This record gives sequence, structure tokens and C-alpha cells, in this order.
Amino acid sequence: MHYQLYYWPMIQGRGEYVRLALEDVGADYTDVARAKGGTGAMMKMMDAHKGTPPFAPPFLKAGQLLIGQTANILLYLGARHGLAPKAEGGKLWVHQLQLTIADFVLEIHDTHHPLGPSLYYEDQKAPAKKRTEEFWKSRVPKYLGYFEDLVRANGGGFVTGRRLTYADLSLFQIVEGLRYAFPKRMAAFEKKVPRLIALRDRIAERPNIKAYLASPRRIPFNEEGIFRCYKALDL
Repeated sequence: MHYQLYYWPMIQGRGEYVRLALEDVGADYTDVARAKGGTGAMMKMMDAHKGTPPFAPPFLKAGQLLIGQTANILLYLGARHGLAPKAEGGKLWVHQLQLTIADFVLEIHDTHHPLGPSLYYEDQKAPAKKRTEEFWKSRVPKYLGYFEDLVRANGGGFVTGRRLTYADLSLFQIVEGLRYAFPKRMAAFEKKVPRLIALRDRIAERPNIKAYLASPRRIPFNEEGIFRCYKALDL
């Protein structure tokens, strides 16, 4: 199967969680919008008024299927490529974890855009600082503590036990993103989640992921994506 991934070509964003899964399993895929005319093709698909048009990227074309929403795409890929348990209960459990990660991703985004994405960061600096303080005081410990506890309780190297799932790949991206956006705060917090950091390190050494991270396919973090580094928020 040759996959076509549709996502904005200048950022990692939510598309990166799909890219990591595709890269880890060595899937044959095209990152469509990064090629000439690709962004236009992506917009045309979203503007369709028939069939099953996606609301927003990322979305994945797999044969005749057009699948939108990051967690939904990963649910599909996990079942096809061994990145999720085969039993229905296990499959739904990993999907549930991914939906929890999606909730956290939204909270991360809202640290720098608490009043809404249509405004510039410069228009909401004071609310962003207040939101970031609350984020690191209560939300980061709640979310990362939850996943830290799961790794410990399940007795393996990964969040559900001894086998890697797409949720582990997404947690790798969460750690990497927080390190970029909040280097000082994250460095201080990492000692509280040692198992999660060890999980991140195991992911980074997986051959396909290691090769991907060193390749031009990995778009660098920047101040247009979800994880943004503003010094005023990292005190």
C-alpha cells in the first residue's frame, strides 16, 4: 500500500504523529503538500462537497479510503502495521491513550494562544504567560504523571507494556516538543518522569526513527507549529 499523507508542509504539527508511525514501520508514503502543487491539491480535497471530505489536515489517503483526524489515522495504521494490539480491547485502549494525548496537544498549543488561534502571540502575551504558569503547575504533572504511572505499572519499556504502540511514538514527540518549547521548565521537570524519558530514549534509537530524525523529512521545530519557543514563557 502506498499512502498519501496530507498536511501543511512547513510545520510538524499534528501531522508529525502520523509521520512517526509511517516512518517507524517503513511504510511507503508521500508527504503530498511538500511537493509542487501539493498544498493546492490538499485544499481542493478539503473543499469537496461530496463523498467524505476531511475537515482539516492531517488526513491520509489509503487506497479508496480517505481518513481524517490524527487519532483516527493512527487507529487505522496501528491495526495494519502492528502498532496496536490485535484484540479489540487493547486496540481501543491504545486509541483512548492517543485521544488523551490529543487533549494534551491542544493544551500545549493554548499556552501561547490562550485567546484563540486567529490572534497573534504578540496580541495575547499576558494571557499566554498566565496560561503557561497554570499549564506547568497542574496540567503537565497531571498528563505526564499519568503516562509515567502507566509505564511503571505495566512493567515494560513502553506505555502499554513490552510492545511498542503508536501511542509511544506520540509520547516521544510530546517530550521532544516540550524540550524545544520550554527547555528550562522541561529540564527541571524531567526528573519527575524518568520512565517516560527512558521511553523517549528508546524510541530515538529505533533504526527507522533514528534515520528519520537525521533526514530532511523531519521538519525542524519552529514558531509556526504547536510547540513554540518563547523565552517569556520559559522562565
